[in-house]
Amino acid sequence: MNAAQTVAPSSRLSDLSPQQWKSGIAAWLGWLFDGLDMHLYTLVAASFVAHLMLVSNPADPLVREKSSWIQASFLIGWAVGGGFFGRIGDRLGRSRALSLTILTYAIFTGLSFFVTSWWQLLICRFLAALGIGGEWAVGASLLSETWPKKWRPWIAAVLQTGVNLGVLLACVAAYALAKQPERYVFLVGIIPALMVFWIRKNVPEPEEWRAAKSQSDREPGITDLFRGETRRTTLMTSLICALTLTGWWAFMFWHPQHLRSLPELADWTEAAKRQLVTKAFFAVIAVSMAGNFFASGLATVLGYRRTIFIMCLGFFAALYGTYSVPRHYESLLLWLPLVGFFSGVFGLFTMYLPPLFPTLLRTTGAGFCYNIGRIAAAVGTVLFLKIRVDFQTTLMSIGFLFLVAAAVCLFLPELSKEEGGRR
Repeated sequence: MNAAQTVAPSSRLSDLSPQQWKSGIAAWLGWLFDGLDMHLYTLVAASFVAHLMLVSNPADPLVREKSSWIQASFLIGWAVGGGFFGRIGDRLGRSRALSLTILTYAIFTGLSFFVTSWWQLLICRFLAALGIGGEWAVGASLLSETWPKKWRPWIAAVLQTGVNLGVLLACVAAYALAKQPERYVFLVGIIPALMVFWIRKNVPEPEEWRAAKSQSDREPGITDLFRGETRRTTLMTSLICALTLTGWWAFMFWHPQHLRSLPELADWTEAAKRQLVTKAFFAVIAVSMAGNFFASGLATVLGYRRTIFIMCLGFFAALYGTYSVPRHYESLLLWLPLVGFFSGVFGLFTMYLPPLFPTLLRTTGAGFCYNIGRIAAAVGTVLFLKIRVDFQTTLMSIGFLFLVAAAVCLFLPELSKEEGGRR
């Protein structure tokens, strides 16, 4: 049975089979809770780490250092989890691996409630990230193998919107619990664990994976990513992911710190600052959902490579425009959503990366290439701290990573029309 036979040539949602619907719901919910658990820490990082370190001022340099190390450990865990669970997804199946990833990030996000020191929080965030990083590759491969290939750009937008809604839920939780101790937000992260029971009962393994598994006399390994024609694909896609993810995560981690440090907020209470940061996050992520569908629509006309190029240029322009001059917090709240709009580029990677690799190397390849960017992002988060320039200059400089990424786009492979590429 070949890949083309495993996915019915549906042209309408009503044509989809129950299996396709269940796979789609499982992947989308997995991504939604991904977004929820990944950003709960970011919203309370400075004040919670200060509390754990018994420091009264969240802007203390030592707090900044430890909170950045915690974020770096999370990103490294994300990268390791992408490779580890990606391998499990290729060997044991997409549905089984999806359940394991969700259970992992739900348990260790919830356990963050009980930490009493910053290094315990670092460990919990690293372990939670293993599941979050693994869920990306497994969920993307599950949908690429069960839903119509010609829908891939739009599927990417819908999946990424699941992440965005999860982040918005994190914002709502943080806002609602702003007057409670920061640790309470982590209890919200336990909720995804309940979904695992439904997935194991209702979501079967894709027929494409089953067929490839039964016909293969050899299990490909991670070294196969660096052999033959696959090697160039691995290197180029890893580079583009490293550049863009470093820029995005440095922005997401440091722009709340920049907001908190504005002189006009000096007399604000900690709860008021936290609510402002939450509003800014909400604005960035809400607009990013429109960016997801804009990027997907553009990809159906121009193809993935050209669209990624355009979105990277837009990312650079948005960051430079936002931080090239000092701005009042009210002005920043108007500019920040523009940065969020161009984050729609990350939705494209969802359906762009898996088809570039053979079936039994799919979650391994997609997970490795996308999540290798997390290691670069982890280094970048700490590096920007060590440079010791002001937040505004740091955030403006981040934009140039996207300018380099745009140049790399010229060397990326393109999917065929049959694989959901340019029409």
